[in-house]
Amino acid sequence: MSSDSIIIIPTYNEIENIEKIVNAIFSLEKKFDILVIDDGSPDGTAQAVKRLMSTTYEGRLHLVERKGKLGLGTAYITGFKWALEHGYDYIFEMDADFSHNPLDLKKLYEACSVEGADLSIGSRYCKGISVVNWPIGRVIMSYYASVYVRTVLGM
Repeated sequence: MSSDSIIIIPTYNEIENIEKIVNAIFSLEKKFDILVIDDGSPDGTAQAVKRLMSTTYEGRLHLVERKGKLGLGTAYITGFKWALEHGYDYIFEMDADFSHNPLDLKKLYEACSVEGADLSIGSRYCKGISVVNWPIGRVIMSYYASVYVRTVLGM
């Protein structure tokens, strides 16, 4: 563990994005580790992560390979368990496709580490809808999924 914080990134066929998102996170001023949970991507995503692990980001980039497409929810559970077993104080989750901005990680980290929050949630719906390069169908689905979750959880 080289940091008190780790970012969990679940992947399936993210060969086009994985190196870019890893480099973007590791270029931040705040030092984060990364755990990629790959669900057997046939496009070589896991191999790209292994290459980065052995050359550029040894000790900071980690990989859990799962056999088959087991789903986003179980990927996060696997990642959270791994992070807790390895002693991380702060655990983040984000997608590999830049639908979450790596620059927001600093604000989320500081909300907990400096301001003392127990939980910090970044949402693209805090100030209207803020997404880039999404088809309208995905925006609508994401928005209504968020409404549904708020209604069910009472948040």
